[in-house]
Amino acid sequence: MIPDKGWKNRTLAEIEHGGGLDSLAFAALSILGQPTEAAIGDIVAHLGAAAQADRCWMFEYDSEHTRFRNTHEWCARGVSSHVEDLQDTPVAMIAWLHRQLLAGKAVMIDDVARLPAAARALRREMLRQNDKSVLSVPILYEGQLRACIGYDAVRERRVWTDEDATLLDLCGRLIGQSRYGGYPDPEATQGRQSQEPLVYLSVGGGRIRGVPLRAIVAVRSDRNEARVWLDDGSVVIDRRPLHAWRSLLPAATFLTIHRTAIVHLVHIAGLDKHGGAGFHWELRLRAVEDRWPVSRQYRKELVERLGW
Repeated sequence: MIPDKGWKNRTLAEIEHGGGLDSLAFAALSILGQPTEAAIGDIVAHLGAAAQADRCWMFEYDSEHTRFRNTHEWCARGVSSHVEDLQDTPVAMIAWLHRQLLAGKAVMIDDVARLPAAARALRREMLRQNDKSVLSVPILYEGQLRACIGYDAVRERRVWTDEDATLLDLCGRLIGQSRYGGYPDPEATQGRQSQEPLVYLSVGGGRIRGVPLRAIVAVRSDRNEARVWLDDGSVVIDRRPLHAWRSLLPAATFLTIHRTAIVHLVHIAGLDKHGGAGFHWELRLRAVEDRWPVSRQYRKELVERLGW
């Protein structure tokens, strides 16, 4: 599934034999001729159509490699879109894939259903998106992993080739140089800021407070209201009950650990297991002093989602 770095050593002649030189030229002209954000969208669309893939996409990491977010996606006609699904998502969900990308490897998954047990969280997400085969290629700049670009096959399984991976790598290098190596792209910066989702807290007295999803550490039931812990250490009383929060918070990044509590996976600092007759689990959260109990019925999913 994971080739060595020999796929990067393909010559331009070999790429041209596979019809890829036109796509590489298109990518270069797009980068030179328009703002980076628009160019990436055009490149992703061109690559997906030229490769006859069902989807072509890109996701980016945050500076600490703790979260990632989908940024661009092209879908063939009749294929569902998922670009809005994974936003501010813990890297733990793709831990198996992330390790290979950090090593600079292209990951060729010809049959998603046969991914190893270590990739069960990734497999579940890919199957949810109806993926049958997936190709993922890292985008690096100055030796640091910044993003990933890839193809999905949805309608039928597909065997990816070294030429497929090399073309994505070369286009990814162009994207990386433009996005991370040049002057800041005001359009891209503004787009990322405007896309950051906010949750509006009903704090009483007619006051509303908007906070980004990434700032929410956890939510706990407080009778008919809820207490919301934020990453600055503050706690806000919100007037909505916990069941309203369950429908509000994205399942990709938040998890119920108790009938009275929901936590943001990014802010989990550790998990403690206490033995003896009263065997129980407790979760440690960043910016929260108290430890939070984990109910037995939620333990398995918690461990899977954390990739532990």
